[in-house]
Amino acid sequence: MLSQNMEQQLAGKSRVVAIGGGHGLGRVLSSLSFLGEGLTGIVATTDNGGSTGRLRETEDCIAWGDLRNCLSQVATRPSIGSLLFEYRFSGDTPIGGHNLGNLMLLALDQLCVRPLEAVNLIRNMLNIKPRIIPMSEQPTHLLALSKEGEQIVGELNVDAMETPPQSLQLSPQVNATCEACEAIRNAEVILLGPGSFYTSLMPVLLTDGVRNALEQSQAKVVFIDNIDAEQSPASQLSLQQRLDFCQSALGLSLVDHVVCHGDESRDDGIFHYRPMNSSYQPGRHDTKALASVLEDILSNAR
Repeated sequence: MLSQNMEQQLAGKSRVVAIGGGHGLGRVLSSLSFLGEGLTGIVATTDNGGSTGRLRETEDCIAWGDLRNCLSQVATRPSIGSLLFEYRFSGDTPIGGHNLGNLMLLALDQLCVRPLEAVNLIRNMLNIKPRIIPMSEQPTHLLALSKEGEQIVGELNVDAMETPPQSLQLSPQVNATCEACEAIRNAEVILLGPGSFYTSLMPVLLTDGVRNALEQSQAKVVFIDNIDAEQSPASQLSLQQRLDFCQSALGLSLVDHVVCHGDESRDDGIFHYRPMNSSYQPGRHDTKALASVLEDILSNAR
């Protein structure tokens, strides 16, 4: 559990926005879930693998998998609802390999006017207070341009590239969810990552509207680096090169603080090193340690 002082300090920053996808963003949202409605997760929707990829091929929908994962990470556990939401069908059948949560979100989307409404219905069902918002409500894929000029389409293919891409874009280019842009404009703190740099963080930043929202925001921007190197071409980039790529893609000087794992606690300019490797899940951030370093940064930023 976090100390009462730490919770009060972070709760004082009542508008915190976390951007990313998959397990990394879910970890951050879990760490800060006590912020309740003051916490917003903006989730990448370009995944094209697994159950999500199969649904995208047949239903022309957004990617539900990262949204499902983030909802699951902040749901009250254990509960029948959360167990059902994460249930995965087995067997070599048409439904085999599908996650029930993905199917529920797809079904609710087809019953609702907007994908965000489907997400909010699940939030209400699982009693989730933090807001979870898809980066866009329009289907799109990640497209990379290699240094040789070849176009690589789809997250799975981008992650399998042998060398870092020259540039990234969305295909087709889509608008950011208006609620996501509003949350960014009004945020006091914006958290980027951790997670897959090219395929979790960058898709959100590439949506139309996000750049302008970031430009209008007065928030402190904190980049959270991964514990371990990625199994992707991003592993060939230094931390500074990833920051430069991110800021070059947006045309903005964006990052105020960088949180990194280190064996000892030390600060070096905007870089903050802390031991953050989870003893229960090596390679992932310890939720208490992550919240603690954020508390340190925010208290000094006052």
